[in-house]
Amino acid sequence: MKAESENKTQKAESNELEQSSISLSAFSFPLKIGFDGKRAANNLTGLGNYSRSLIESLANQYPENQYFVYSPKVKSHKQIDSFLAQDNITLKLPKEGTFLWRTLNILKDLGGDHVQIFHGLSHEIPFAIQHTKIKSIVTIHDLIFLRFPHYYQFIDRKLYEWKSKSACKRADKIIAISEKTKADIVEFYGTDPDKIEVIYQSCDDSFKEPLPAQSLKRITLTYKLPDQYILNVGTIEQRKNLKLIIQALKNVNDQYKLVVIGKQTPYFKEVEREIEKLGLRNRIIFLKNIPFADLPGIYQMASLFVYPSFYEGFGIPIIEALYSKVPVIAATGSCLEEAGGPHSIYINPDDVTGLTHWINLVLENVGLQNEMKEKGLEFVQKFNSPLVTQQLMNCYQNLIS
Repeated sequence: MKAESENKTQKAESNELEQSSISLSAFSFPLKIGFDGKRAANNLTGLGNYSRSLIESLANQYPENQYFVYSPKVKSHKQIDSFLAQDNITLKLPKEGTFLWRTLNILKDLGGDHVQIFHGLSHEIPFAIQHTKIKSIVTIHDLIFLRFPHYYQFIDRKLYEWKSKSACKRADKIIAISEKTKADIVEFYGTDPDKIEVIYQSCDDSFKEPLPAQSLKRITLTYKLPDQYILNVGTIEQRKNLKLIIQALKNVNDQYKLVVIGKQTPYFKEVEREIEKLGLRNRIIFLKNIPFADLPGIYQMASLFVYPSFYEGFGIPIIEALYSKVPVIAATGSCLEEAGGPHSIYINPDDVTGLTHWINLVLENVGLQNEMKEKGLEFVQKFNSPLVTQQLMNCYQNLIS
C-alpha cells in the first residue's frame, strides 16, 4: 500500500510539472531577475535560508536565466559563499555607497544590469520602481505585526506596516506564502485578491533524504540527545507558545524528554520559571546555534514534533518535520493546517489538557504514528521544490508575457 501510495504521489507530481512546463513553452526565453538579497547574503537562518533556497532552486531548475542578488553587504560564510559561487547567480553590491541604496538608488543598478523583474523577498521593494520598465513582485510572509500588535515595539510595528503596505500597493504582483496570509493582506490593506498569488514555500532538500546511521550517531553524541524525545524548533518567543508544551510535558511519559532548538528572547525567562515550577529541569534540553547540516538529523530522530504557535505566516518547521517522517501536533488559529495537512493533529493554543491528551495518544499508539508519518509525507509533496519553483517561474513569465 505504501509503495502504491508513493507511486501515485510521484505520478501526480510528474504530471503537474509536465503540464506547467507545457504552459510555459510558448513564451519561454532567458530572463534577468533581480532579488532583494540582503538576507540571502547575510542571514544564516529564517529568511536567509528561505531566500537562498528560492534563488538556488530557480538557478538549478532554470539555468538559462541570470539571477542578480542585490545586497548592501555580504557575510563571509561557507553557506553563503557556496550559494554565490553558482555560475548564473551574481552578487551585486552598491557602487556609490549604501545610503538609501535598497530603497531608491538601487534602481540605477537594476537598469544598468537590464533586469526585467525585481523580486522583493520580504515585504519591501524599491520606491519608484513602479515608474520604471522593471516589473516588480513582493513576497509577504505574514502580517502578524497587525494581527498581534502587542508582540512588537510600536516603532517596529509602524515601520513594518508602512513598508509592506506601500510595497503591496506599488508592486505589480504580490506573492503570499499561504491562503491565510493572502486573506490578511486583503483584510488589512484592502488589496484586490486577484493581485495576490499564493505560492507555498518548501524547505531545504537536506530534510528530504534520510541521513546515514553513522551521521545520526555522531549528531546524537555531539548534542547528547536522549533515546526518545519530543522536538520543538523556532525562536523562543511568546507567540511560539513554548510554555504550553512545558505545561503538557508534566503529564507525559517521563521516558520522553523535550528538545528545543531556537534563539532565546526575554520570553525565555518566563519559560524557565515554568520549568522550575513544574520540576522539569532534567527533562528539557535547549540547543542553539546548531549547524544547519545537523538539523535534519535531529528532526529524523524525534518521536514527535510539537508546534503550538498562536500565529504563523506558514510554518516551515512543520514541513521539515513531515519530510523527516515525524508525526506533527500543531495549533489552530492561523495557517498551520495548510502546512501540516489533514493527517496532522491540531489543538487550541490555549488548551494544555488537549495538547497533553494528544501527545500521549500519539506516543502510545504505534499504528497512529505510522499513519501520520506515511500520510504526512504524502501530503507534503505538494510543497516539493520543483513544483514550488515551477509555480514561481510561471508567475514571472506571466508578468512579462
